[in-house]
Amino acid sequence: MRAAVFSRFGEPAEVLQIQDVSEPKLSRGMVRVAMIASPVNPSDLMTVRGIYGKVPDLPAVPGYEGVGVVVAADAGIHGRLMVNKRVAVLNPGTGNWQDQTVVPVKNVVPLPSSLTDEQAAMFFVNPAAAYLMTQKVMPVPRGAWLMQTAAGSAVGKMVIRLGQRFGFRTLNVVRRAEQAAELLKDGGDAVVVFDPAKTAPTEFAKEVREKTGGGVKYAIDPVGGPTGSAVVPCLTDGGRMLVYGTLSPEPLSFSSRHLMTIGARVEGFWLSHYMAQCGLLAKLGLMRTLTGLIQQGVLTAEVASSYSLTEIINAVKAAEQPGKAGKVLLRMVDE
Repeated sequence: MRAAVFSRFGEPAEVLQIQDVSEPKLSRGMVRVAMIASPVNPSDLMTVRGIYGKVPDLPAVPGYEGVGVVVAADAGIHGRLMVNKRVAVLNPGTGNWQDQTVVPVKNVVPLPSSLTDEQAAMFFVNPAAAYLMTQKVMPVPRGAWLMQTAAGSAVGKMVIRLGQRFGFRTLNVVRRAEQAAELLKDGGDAVVVFDPAKTAPTEFAKEVREKTGGGVKYAIDPVGGPTGSAVVPCLTDGGRMLVYGTLSPEPLSFSSRHLMTIGARVEGFWLSHYMAQCGLLAKLGLMRTLTGLIQQGVLTAEVASSYSLTEIINAVKAAEQPGKAGKVLLRMVDE
């Protein structure tokens, strides 16, 4: 069978190779899944580069999420009930960018037929992050402002729709002016164009205060570096900022007084860590909630392009093209 394998860390287009590999062994408590599709997420590419929070042993196969069909199981009654079911596959270990993968039975979730393969492939990482950050970890009240950087991303667009659904307002920060009109059309309440290489943080904070009537109490940031750092002075009394990514290689840098004088907080959010703390009932409840919001169109993601597994190099290059309109999908089954 085929797998996208990397034997050293580096640029994905340089180190990923399609190889013929043996089928992974099925052991106790596991299910074998024939993969259908898997998205190319930033976390996947950071893993290949060796800069993600969890670094795999090499050689390794990327792909944290995807959709497939369970073809075999060694996991008791629960596993047998999964056979022939289409499932979302959460895979922090063996990787989904291959024809078949083996994962613990607890890492697969049956999906309703109403979800397309495309939405099923992107069922978890972005929808769960957007929902949990704004409704559970840092619940944003109706009418409040939430500032988000990288607002043109898949998560960013989901957060805009969550704001419409739950009644909070979004201040959306983007680097390119051409994104502003699009996000306003999509339902964003306000947009600020900010490139730290061109605009001073003080000017950015001034524009944020003007658009929100004094600043924001809630913020989420997947960028870090100068962009994330510029968000901190925009927080108001008791403000909170969740950091959920490191798209910039530079660290956050800001004066401690920005936190001390107003009692603000900067906290980290990592989906894997959050889910590890959840019990089974909480996980099942989350899955039901995500399914409903996807079916309602709130947590859907656009697909910019699809590639076969053998086109892995083109796929990872396309995933990092600026301005792409949606996610890049890898397909293991020919259409």
